[in-house]
Amino acid sequence: MSDGPVGIVVVSHSGAVADAVVELVRQLANLPDSGPRVVAAGGMADGQPGTDAARVATSVRDADQGGGAVILADLGSSILSAFTAIEELLSPEQAARVRVSGGPLVEGTFVAAVQSAAGDELEAVLSAADSAGRMDKLGDRR
Repeated sequence: MSDGPVGIVVVSHSGAVADAVVELVRQLANLPDSGPRVVAAGGMADGQPGTDAARVATSVRDADQGGGAVILADLGSSILSAFTAIEELLSPEQAARVRVSGGPLVEGTFVAAVQSAAGDELEAVLSAADSAGRMDKLGDRR
């Protein structure tokens, strides 16, 4: 059993996008105060578009309450920044508790937050985020 809920980190090239995803998920998931931390790591420190491994590492440290963290990212270089943060900027102990999801940014963040709030551990939260890309949104309305 982990020490706390799995944290979620949203990495986007846009600070506004990362902040908006976090706000939307907090509202829709109705996360309790004791629930998972959902943290934005978007854009560069000067507000310009881009990703910053140091910002990602800081966000992981903020999000991880002992249960680890799942990172969801938008575009290719945000994945590179996430792995740079994990491999070069986090302690080995913390890096071992971080996973990067290939799931979609919004849906993946939402289902990861819900599963974390429900008490799921790191690998289950990662699996939920990854599988969000295969959710059938249209049903029989194709």
